[in-house]
Amino acid sequence: METKVVSNKDKKFVPYIIAAAIAIPVVVTILAIAPKMEILGDFNYYLLPLFNAIINGSTFFVLLGALWAIKNRNIELHRKLMTLAIVLSVLFLLSYVTFHAATEPTKFGGEGGIRPLYYFLLLSHILLAIAIVPLVLISYVRALSEKFDLHRKIAKITLPLWLYVTSTGVIVYLMIAPYYPS
Repeated sequence: METKVVSNKDKKFVPYIIAAAIAIPVVVTILAIAPKMEILGDFNYYLLPLFNAIINGSTFFVLLGALWAIKNRNIELHRKLMTLAIVLSVLFLLSYVTFHAATEPTKFGGEGGIRPLYYFLLLSHILLAIAIVPLVLISYVRALSEKFDLHRKIAKITLPLWLYVTSTGVIVYLMIAPYYPS
């Protein structure tokens, strides 16, 4: 018996996944080039990158915990941790969008060999952060739909990429933090 890749039950989520996969990078790109706005009044927006790094680091460890849980057949803990990882990612995205809507881009001031390393990490982080959105959403929908065979197939791709994105988010922050205005 052949399993359908997208069941009728799952089809209702496809437009939302596509919309999110397109809208998020478009909105972030627009915010990067748009005139900056004061969203939170006198708030120090340069606190947000540290907050984002903490969220990324937390998500990294939540994902590792979810992997441990599923390897130990603790499905309920796995489900809760994966939901927490998604909630943390949404919180990160809201904070990230707020920061980029309110501040000018920060120039990386590193010189020598660290410069190409920074830009490699930044570019790979950005590209994989774009790719991870639909992968996470598809993985999550497949789990919720109890299509566990299909969930496992995509999760084997999604998890390592998501771990890379969260860890490089912290590394990129640590590398650029000294160049934020004080």
